[in-house]
Amino acid sequence: MVAMAKANVTVTSVEHRFKQPSVVARIHGESDEIVVVSAHQDSVNMWLPWFGRASGADDDGSGTVTILEALRVLLDSSFAPRRTVELHWYAGEEGGLLGSQAIAKQYKDEGRKVVANLHFDMTGFWKRTEPEVIGLVADRTDPETRDLVKKLARAYTRLETREFECGYGCSDHASWNQAGFRSAMAFESDQLEANTHIHSPEDTVATLDFNHMLEFSKLAVAFAYEVGNAKTS
Repeated sequence: MVAMAKANVTVTSVEHRFKQPSVVARIHGESDEIVVVSAHQDSVNMWLPWFGRASGADDDGSGTVTILEALRVLLDSSFAPRRTVELHWYAGEEGGLLGSQAIAKQYKDEGRKVVANLHFDMTGFWKRTEPEVIGLVADRTDPETRDLVKKLARAYTRLETREFECGYGCSDHASWNQAGFRSAMAFESDQLEANTHIHSPEDTVATLDFNHMLEFSKLAVAFAYEVGNAKTS
């Protein structure tokens, strides 16, 4: 994918103090301002965390593939943004947002100009007995960024948005929020625990709806394009 892209794309493996690295794909823009679209790579078995299986198809294979598909579309369209657009796949989310905390802290310490982060954690499951929506986490996120995501969802997807609260830093968006950057998180539902298969061997591809996931990829492309091409400060 990257080999066929223009020379303005780089991919970096970010090493951490634990074994799993994070991955950053960077589409270099004209300015030093940065837009971050993200997901996390890891999963964990809730009951046997040290050796139990956790297939991880939804949590967070779905988010990982959602933004990978967004990257494919952007590269295929020869996307050349004003701002630098980065797609991040974090390590160690299940261990306490470890990868994203390290990267967000590094960016803050280095004075990098992160305009906004949109995070995708679980995008593939929805209960057919409930409305099909894009859930937006309302706590530990930025209200203006959430409002922008709502507008983008209306313009680029077929789904409505609904806000809900996690009640804690439930994924990597919270790392950016804690570091003082604007962040938002898109989720498969407006119910945090709708998918009862996660963190177990039952979190398989068979439980996912790829048409539902596609709407989140559209949202990721929209965020990267619109925020990446907005006027820089």
